[in-house]
Amino acid sequence: MKDKKSALHISEGTENPGTFDPKLLQKFKRKKHSVEEYVEGIMGGDRILLSQAITLIESSKEEHQAAAEQIVAACLEQPHNSIRIGITGSPGVGKSTFIESFGKLLIEKGLKVAVLAIDPSSQLTHGSILGDKTRMQDLSVHPSAFVRPSPAGDSLGGVARKTRETIFLCEAAGFDVIIIETVGVGQSETAVHSMVDFFLLLLLPNAGDELQGIKRGVVEMADLIAVNKSDGAAMSQAKLAKAQYQNALHLFPPKAGGWIATAELCSGLSAMGIDLIWEKIGEFKSSMQANGHWQQHRAEQSKYWMHESIMQHLKDLFYHHPAVLDKMQAIEQAVEEGKISSFKAAKILLDTFLNYEL
Repeated sequence: MKDKKSALHISEGTENPGTFDPKLLQKFKRKKHSVEEYVEGIMGGDRILLSQAITLIESSKEEHQAAAEQIVAACLEQPHNSIRIGITGSPGVGKSTFIESFGKLLIEKGLKVAVLAIDPSSQLTHGSILGDKTRMQDLSVHPSAFVRPSPAGDSLGGVARKTRETIFLCEAAGFDVIIIETVGVGQSETAVHSMVDFFLLLLLPNAGDELQGIKRGVVEMADLIAVNKSDGAAMSQAKLAKAQYQNALHLFPPKAGGWIATAELCSGLSAMGIDLIWEKIGEFKSSMQANGHWQQHRAEQSKYWMHESIMQHLKDLFYHHPAVLDKMQAIEQAVEEGKISSFKAAKILLDTFLNYEL
């Protein structure tokens, strides 16, 4: 007679198969590519490889940086005839809506458009919304467009430190127009101005309040001022704003290359005036190329970014130096307690860095 199992007996059952299929996970695991494969893919218009290469550029890992430098160097050798456009404006001015309308217009004209949107990062959590792909819904999925939001982090003025290298990759990928959208706060406008050919400033129709809040330097950098949201009931106010902005531009000295900045009306929502802005950009490019300022400006920018790279590299070397790290905490504490001045503390750490011997 066989033994009867108790009603309380629990059978072993089958082994838990797991939440995910290992074969499926392996399928979606990112493949490692060589520098040659990245460059070939970028030049062939492969968006996935372009995105992955940009991720390498943004990475702080040494092995990623080494590969990124080779990819950028190879992309720089490729011929291109792109125009780099910086777009800035205070939060709420409608930059994303304008860029979507502007980008769609350019695509209709047969051009390929890349949008590098620098998203503000929290200085407390270092988190970033990266919401431009949701704000540019049509443009982000169009086969002739590439939208890449990047966290600004703690770099100068909220501009991602590697944006300039990303521009080179997008140009090698065949994009005709590279748009850099700034955070619109702090020193970001200056940094973006140093990497673009044309600088567009978007402003709102409420001219009096807006003029008071805009730094003179930002207006002075602008190659064109566009009064956005100039439609509907705001049209009369927008026309007044245009006149006031135009008068403000007369206060500045002539721009390098002889270009005279103007103020225009537009609406990112209805696309009114967008075509005129593109015509103005075309006039600017033709004029600057004819008088030689175009290449001169780009050469000056390259020199500027050489010095910026040196400064960043020196900063990294200093803060990662073993002797500096060894003293840093004690020196910081001494400064906090008022035992030594900030200037004396800095000199001690710099002397430690400069006089260190292995």
